Amino acid sequence: MKKNDCRKLSPEAQETLRRRVVDAIFGGMKQEEASRVFGVARSSLNNWLAAYREEGGKGLRRRKRGPKGGTALEPWQAAQTVRAITGRCPDQLKLPFALWTREAVVELMSRKFGVKVSVWTAGRYLKRWGLTPQKPLRRAFEQDPEAVRRWLEEEYPQIRRAAKQEGAEIHWGDEMGLRSDHQTGTSYGRKGQTPVIPGTGQRFRLNMVSTVTNRGTLRFMVFKDSFNAGKFIKFLRRLLRTVEGKIFLIVDRHPAHKAGESQHWIEDHEDRIRMFFLPGYSPELNPDEFLNNDVKSNALGRRRPSNLSEMKADIDSYLHSTQRRPDVVRSYFRAKSVRYAA
Repeated sequence: MKKNDCRKLSPEAQETLRRRVVDAIFGGMKQEEASRVFGVARSSLNNWLAAYREEGGKGLRRRKRGPKGGTALEPWQAAQTVRAITGRCPDQLKLPFALWTREAVVELMSRKFGVKVSVWTAGRYLKRWGLTPQKPLRRAFEQDPEAVRRWLEEEYPQIRRAAKQEGAEIHWGDEMGLRSDHQTGTSYGRKGQTPVIPGTGQRFRLNMVSTVTNRGTLRFMVFKDSFNAGKFIKFLRRLLRTVEGKIFLIVDRHPAHKAGESQHWIEDHEDRIRMFFLPGYSPELNPDEFLNNDVKSNALGRRRPSNLSEMKADIDSYLHSTQRRPDVVRSYFRAKSVRYAA
């Protein structure tokens, strides 16, 4: 006879079945026959008989479904857990983890509330709370939250108003280094056999400086030498030649930007350009960072240049193509961290 899945029965029906089976066995029916008649597995019969011998009729009563042993979180405990996960890192709470994993959540619940759950239960909790595994953004310890607040609420709104009054165009600038061995993305292969991508063993690099605007304008310069005040000024000269009217340039605090040579050049051309600095250690506030990520991922990381000339050609080609797509440039301003600049 096909065995019944008692888990599909209601709690009341389960209790009734347990009592009927136990009564039949203690009334003289053999376990093998009871298993066949009632369609119940022998292992279940043994468990029910053991519960009856230990607790009597109480052992056969229906019980509340769900986590056992008092492991269910109270609503206030769940709320505190979510606040801890979304507001702090595990190591800030003195947990032996760098990222929030299911194991870290299990440890948090155990330490904070004395509630012990499995990693599977923790995963179900996380799903219920709307929390999903994501690649985190990096933020420097040195970042000053108060400086970021002032930038978002006071300084940038003032810059935006001044630009409107003076008819200036706001450009967001940044620079980055590009290496030939940078790799992103994945490649299909047989399970257990990591795909091998051929490429040159030589390492060569280039530098790039660029600006973007929320209207979709992109200006760039790719070069081999190191980025310094001289290269920065060379780029600024090219920028002024290609843009009509006044420019408000917002950059980070790179030494080349703050160098005396750069400051003097800006002062000599104050009728055409003004420069403003982002808060320190705050790259996530700069929309031009998203252009950098785009170039690294799509112009460099997915291709295999065999020499420096080929690498520069690939990057130039990709940037020229992006330059002709203002919609792509504008999309860099849609990320949550830079939406204020859109």
